[in-house]
Amino acid sequence: MKVSEILKVKGNILFTVTPDSPMLDAVNAMAEKDIGSLVVMEGGNLIGMLSFREVMAAVHANGGSVGGGTVRDHMQRNPITISSDTDINEVRRLMLEKHARYVPVLDGKVLVGVMSFYDVAKAVLEAQSFENKMLKSYIQDWPAVADEREA
Repeated sequence: MKVSEILKVKGNILFTVTPDSPMLDAVNAMAEKDIGSLVVMEGGNLIGMLSFREVMAAVHANGGSVGGGTVRDHMQRNPITISSDTDINEVRRLMLEKHARYVPVLDGKVLVGVMSFYDVAKAVLEAQSFENKMLKSYIQDWPAVADEREA
């Protein structure tokens, strides 16, 4: 299964922020939209990611508040990226290896989506459930030839 197949089902809504946006505005946007990350774009290029992990680090660094800084002060710079053609197993491996919960999807330099750990888990579960159902159906329709020979 490829990333492009998951993005077709997931949809193509992207939430971005500029690096000079106040952190408070970014956190408010994440809360209002019920999302776990924002892609940081500057001049049409991806330059970072802001996720709950970076927000929590900012809150910790500021003694319990988001503080007055900008997204640039707290974002993850140069996040790992994948393409639409990346296989889902490669995405799982990268996410686990790099401890990434959100991975931007780029086709060339164009941002086409974000894969979350949830998206990957859901796609894998659905694929395994489908395979399981097909295997059970195949086993139930097994020919009775072996039973006839024994009689």
